[in-house]
Amino acid sequence: MLVHRRARRRGVGAALLAAAERSALDAGKTLLVLDTASDDAERLYGRNGWQACGQVPGYALLPDGRPCATTFFYKFLRD
Repeated sequence: MLVHRRARRRGVGAALLAAAERSALDAGKTLLVLDTASDDAERLYGRNGWQACGQVPGYALLPDGRPCATTFFYKFLRD
């Protein structure tokens, strides 16, 4: 999930995240896992009930091709 820079901090990311969670729940999923290399995204996920569970160095690539760490999150879904 990526929100255009001009649309950030307007609730778009939270709305997309909520829609993805609803869709997963409707599909019978009870546990979601994601990873991110963005500090802003980490804050968004934390505010929306996701739990950080670790960081893997060199797992992702920056746009210029350099490796960077990524943080993994999980969330249990409920009706």
